[in-house]
Amino acid sequence: MSIPVTDSTMKAHAERQVKATSAWQRIRRDKWLYILLIPGSLYFLVFKYIPMWGVLIAFQNFEPWQGFFHSPWIGFTNFRLFFENPDFFRLLRNTLLLSLYNIVFFFPAPIVLALLLNEVRKAWFKRTVQTMVYLPHFVSMVIVAALTYVFLTTDTGFINQLLQHWFGRQVDFLTNPAWFRPIIVLQTIWKETGWGTILFLAALAGVDVELYEAAIVDGANRWQQLWHITLPAIRSTIVILLILRMGSVLDNGFEQVYLMTNALNRDVADVFDTYVYFVGITQGSFSYSTAVGLFKAVVGAFLIWTSNYVAKKFGQSGIF
Repeated sequence: MSIPVTDSTMKAHAERQVKATSAWQRIRRDKWLYILLIPGSLYFLVFKYIPMWGVLIAFQNFEPWQGFFHSPWIGFTNFRLFFENPDFFRLLRNTLLLSLYNIVFFFPAPIVLALLLNEVRKAWFKRTVQTMVYLPHFVSMVIVAALTYVFLTTDTGFINQLLQHWFGRQVDFLTNPAWFRPIIVLQTIWKETGWGTILFLAALAGVDVELYEAAIVDGANRWQQLWHITLPAIRSTIVILLILRMGSVLDNGFEQVYLMTNALNRDVADVFDTYVYFVGITQGSFSYSTAVGLFKAVVGAFLIWTSNYVAKKFGQSGIF
């Protein structure tokens, strides 16, 4: 039976043709931009999207010699073993506490520094300070850990030498579990605060100068200008970065924690990232460690969705 061709059908078909033609014309017009897009797209395809199929081994008793497609399926057994593991709550507590410390102390640091730099009127001084605070970002975490040991070791550490000279005693910063989390947070603040100001400074650069001029005419002081003009200008940037930060609550970073962990502080230093390494790499439990990683990813996605929902409820734009 033939389908009758109506005016609306012909019109819709013509519109699709016009859209396809215009899309192809845009691609041809901006072909060099699309060519520049190829390396980045290949990177995400090869290293991000294709490996996502590997999470299926979390539901398998994966054996390398049997391969990805022939290993037996065991359902949620790996997840059950993980949640019933006596170390689960210790790992969860350590991970959440470290993330909480970073959110409370590190997250506001780039905002405060960006606001301070925005108040500097000497361009040369502002550029000099920016360069100095950006540099630690490019320092390897191995170097940061080595510098931490040089400054804090009880044998020849500079800080402990000063404490010995001034107070006649030393502090076991590196082996005392109570100092582990503060050291991690201080390392992060020193290394990443300057780099984190880039987005906030870019947002502040777009603030209309006339707003400040009008506020001065109305008698507003510097603090009132900061509160009523500067902070609202970067509010959306702060909210978006906070939402993204919530997605990595269970991700503390392997390298930094691993380098600062020792036998005496391991009880507070073990987090999900290091646990995945020890169980998955050193013990060869690939399925079990993949289940742990998938658990982290699911919790991160849930926290991003929840924080985005809350942000929209409070009138912010969110990320989706």
